[in-house]
Amino acid sequence: MTLNNYSSAFAPNVEAYHAPVYEPTVDELTVLKKLEMGEDVSLESAAREHLSKRLLERGFVVLDAQSHWHITETGRLLIRRQDA
Repeated sequence: MTLNNYSSAFAPNVEAYHAPVYEPTVDELTVLKKLEMGEDVSLESAAREHLSKRLLERGFVVLDAQSHWHITETGRLLIRRQDA
């Protein structure tokens, strides 16, 4: 049984828990800053750099048709807030 099958078997129709306050990790902030500076981050390099799925779930990044990550305006705002 895979993890997805396990979780759906014991908790059907339950969405993933999201903490009320989101605190990005250092790795997440680093990747967001790379994206903001125009560096290309592919799905493969994202996996190597441990790019968190949380960034995608929270709307800080989006994936294009070629599976490349791009920062959103929400992601830019997060970086500005952390730098302040």
